[in-house]
Amino acid sequence: MINVELKGLDELKTKLKKLPSVVASATANGQETAIEQAEAYAVDELQSSIKYSTGELARSFKHEVKIDNDEVIGRWWNSSMVAVFREFGTGLVGEMSDKQLPQGVAITYRQTPWFFPVDSVDLDLTKIYGIPKIKINDKYFYRTAGQPARQFMTPAANRIEKEAPEIIKNSVDQELRDKLGD
Repeated sequence: MINVELKGLDELKTKLKKLPSVVASATANGQETAIEQAEAYAVDELQSSIKYSTGELARSFKHEVKIDNDEVIGRWWNSSMVAVFREFGTGLVGEMSDKQLPQGVAITYRQTPWFFPVDSVDLDLTKIYGIPKIKINDKYFYRTAGQPARQFMTPAANRIEKEAPEIIKNSVDQELRDKLGD
């Protein structure tokens, strides 16, 4: 008769019980890292393409990562109202400009020019962009047919889409080693 003694079986059972929560936590941490990298790419794009800025768009990124049952869900957005206009453009100019729309998204653009008060912005848009000023009842307005799309989040999302699997894999690998041992 052969006697077999298993050593470490209790330790293995303990590690196996911890495995699902460690993997979920590591995946969420990897997702968070990937989103933060996407944000950095978007900020770089903004800073390289905006001449006159208060920094509002760069400061307005938000994100969350949560674990919901078996899923790790990450969301990333910009809370500034200006972000959507910059990303997809406005009016006829925005409609005609090159841009990548998310799958299943259709945007309706205003088809007629509009006016907004000159004193509603801090910069002289005539000097900067050539937007004409018009005087109506002793008040000055800018007249515009829109602005082109100047995407900053979409290119960042496309870039991180390629990098995220490796970022998440590295996070899971590291946390498995750290929390469960070799």
